[in-house]
Amino acid sequence: MEFLKSGIKTVLGGTEPGQQPSAAETVEKLVDRVYSSTLLEDRRDACRALKALSRKYRIEVGAQGMPPLVQVLQNDGQDAEIIGYALDTLCNIVTSEEFDEEADNPTVSVNVGEQFTEMFIKTPENVTLVMGYLDEYDFRVRRAAIQLITSLIANKTRELQDLVLVSPMGVSKLMDLLTDSREVIRNDVLLLLIELTKGNSNIQKIVAFENAFDRLFDIVREEGCSDGGIVVEDCLILLLNLLKNNSSNQQFFKEGSYIQKLAPMFVLGQDVEEAGWSPQKVSNFHCLLQVVRALVTPSNQQQVVTACQRVMQKSQLLHALCEILMSSGVPADILTETINAVAEVIRGERDNQDELSRVMAPSNPPRPAIVVLLMSMINEKQLLALRCAVLYCFECFLYRNSEGQRAVVQTLLPSSASDVSSLSTGQLLCTGLFSADALANWFSAVALMHSLVENVALKEELLRVLLATPGGHRPITLLEQCTNLMQQERYRLQSKVGLLMLLSLWLAHCPGAVKALLETQGTMAYLTAQLCSNEHDEREFLVQGMCAFLMGLCIQFNDNSLPQQRREDISQLIIKRIGQETFCNKLAEVSRHEAYSRACKQAQIRAKSAGELLLDYEYCKLYKGLEALIAKLVSGFDVDGIELTELTLSSEASALVSQYKGIIRGMDGQIQALQQTTKELEQENTDLKEKLSEEQSLRAQISDQNTLLKAQLGATNGQASNHTPNDQTVSPAQPPLPAAAVPAASEEDLNAARYQANMYFAENIRLTKELETLRQQLVTEKQRSDATEAALKATQKDQEDLLELLADQEAKLTRHEDNILLRGEEETQTKSSGSSECPSSGGDAAIELSASR
Repeated sequence: MEFLKSGIKTVLGGTEPGQQPSAAETVEKLVDRVYSSTLLEDRRDACRALKALSRKYRIEVGAQGMPPLVQVLQNDGQDAEIIGYALDTLCNIVTSEEFDEEADNPTVSVNVGEQFTEMFIKTPENVTLVMGYLDEYDFRVRRAAIQLITSLIANKTRELQDLVLVSPMGVSKLMDLLTDSREVIRNDVLLLLIELTKGNSNIQKIVAFENAFDRLFDIVREEGCSDGGIVVEDCLILLLNLLKNNSSNQQFFKEGSYIQKLAPMFVLGQDVEEAGWSPQKVSNFHCLLQVVRALVTPSNQQQVVTACQRVMQKSQLLHALCEILMSSGVPADILTETINAVAEVIRGERDNQDELSRVMAPSNPPRPAIVVLLMSMINEKQLLALRCAVLYCFECFLYRNSEGQRAVVQTLLPSSASDVSSLSTGQLLCTGLFSADALANWFSAVALMHSLVENVALKEELLRVLLATPGGHRPITLLEQCTNLMQQERYRLQSKVGLLMLLSLWLAHCPGAVKALLETQGTMAYLTAQLCSNEHDEREFLVQGMCAFLMGLCIQFNDNSLPQQRREDISQLIIKRIGQETFCNKLAEVSRHEAYSRACKQAQIRAKSAGELLLDYEYCKLYKGLEALIAKLVSGFDVDGIELTELTLSSEASALVSQYKGIIRGMDGQIQALQQTTKELEQENTDLKEKLSEEQSLRAQISDQNTLLKAQLGATNGQASNHTPNDQTVSPAQPPLPAAAVPAASEEDLNAARYQANMYFAENIRLTKELETLRQQLVTEKQRSDATEAALKATQKDQEDLLELLADQEAKLTRHEDNILLRGEEETQTKSSGSSECPSSGGDAAIELSASR
């Protein structure tokens, strides 16, 4: 410190005894020295002193020293030392980091670096000037320029991104620095690129097409892959920035076979089990998993996700992830993130889902990996994040996987449930559904709900599930047990929410499930009591809204097969006991709840605490699709959404609205009638064409048969002429037949053939006439169809003419009003000028006005 003081004294000169200059005065003298000194050595010494003061007296140096420092960058580029001092000083001024030297200085605010950054970039040429020093190979200059740009980007990200984009070859310069042989430079550039690529797709694309993926993988391999240091983590963070929410880079990453380069990094060797997981390896592995998820997250374009999922399966990356799931000694946070990654790799991709279903855990006896995961999900001793990840993985396993859904339901049916020698998915879900742990109840209800998504047949199958009851009583169905648990007071709110979600998705589009629910004793009374209660707790409001939604489903998907429980009966119950307005207000409570907005954002389940787990993504999607329809059903609208009550308007407005409604309804009726007639005629025309084709085919067959009969008749006549008694010519090889037998038999055959030929000729004539009649009918129906279409077009033309007429009438009214105003003004002018003009001129003006009219 004394050396620093002596250096500053050397630059500034001595001071009088007893007079210590203030920091502002010292900086002012140094700034003046930078401005006025003609010797480079003097300016260099002043810049070195400013750099030394900038850590403790940042505000003083920044307020006075920024312009001269920029001047140094502009004029003294040939001297690397003074440029290094100037860049370091500017970096100290704008950095967001707080120095130890200024900890006791109360004048330094938190965002002082951001304020100086804003001052510096007001002149865009300053950034271009600093970017130019990236070309300097000198270590001090290049590194100081990189650190200054990094600090500027960290403070004003969007503004600096725009300035870098317009800087000549700005991004290319930065990418070239990744190949710098000096690791310190390379590592600093990684940090700069991480800041530069945040949230800017254009820069992300430029960096990716500047061969960034190859360079990053080379650095990762050189540093030891997942076993490497923090440089590997920086490379993976930059890789994540380039891929996240950037479909172009994701496609380029997939087509460049970089997924295949990523896959070997997930293979755990024997040394991992022996050496364990270091904190840096955990961080590196976490980033690797984030990169995988960035490629297959459900928010990406579906075609990109599907393509990446298939490559991950073929490149054995999915297999490696499944091996990690079943490995021992894996840290909990890595295991949790691996489960999430597996979930998104298999989501909606059938081959990947099948591969997970074949994975077996190394247990005794061996169990499917899915069963082991579900055991962790319903275990209340497991971490919340891990349990949420398992549920998300199970949901992704069932997503668009009808066979997987069926397999879960089959394990609950009586035929397969009798095998209790091994645990199954269905048994585990029932165990969690009926356990004393409220969170296990919720997880199991949501998992079972996803087994029924978009599968009405399985909803009917699940109605057959029977549960044994203690004491040898009759078994009860799963639906009865769910409704009974929902009505119990000891059942906690989170558990009720899970059951309500399960029942709602079960009943949607399944009249059989609605009927079973309505037959369960006390269910409708419980739902009605919930909607009539006046609880003021936010969570109770949510339960009431879900009960209203469940009751609405009982109306919408009711097949009216139960007396006293038809759609009209339930609607009347709501009107008399609850009230339409109250019901709709309760129904809307679901969408008002914070859990609804949180669950609608994404399919993955995220929760900081167990209390946040309330609504599921699929339930919110179902509610969003049916809530408006249910509200209309109860509020006086029919099922098609047509309002049944009239609005109260003024008499004049009501008459006008009624008139237009009548016209439009009449035209709509005519259009619908004509459309229906057209459909009938088209159908009739199609039938006639088919019948005509059949008749033509039959006629061709008859013609062929007629030709054949003619040939047979000719042959028969020939035989008759050859075998008459008067004919004495006989083949020498054959003895003559008895004279009495031959003529008698031939005359019978000839008569039968002639009779059959006559019948066919008659049938041919009849069918020809019928064919001609059908042709005439077809022509007539075609004319009627054309006339109907013409009438439809005429009606539409009339409607358009009516609208044009109304527009013309309005335009005419406007013109008449303008003419009346114009006439009034002219008459006023005429009266005012009548005393000064002669009568003849006034008469001429009147004549001209009349003529113009």
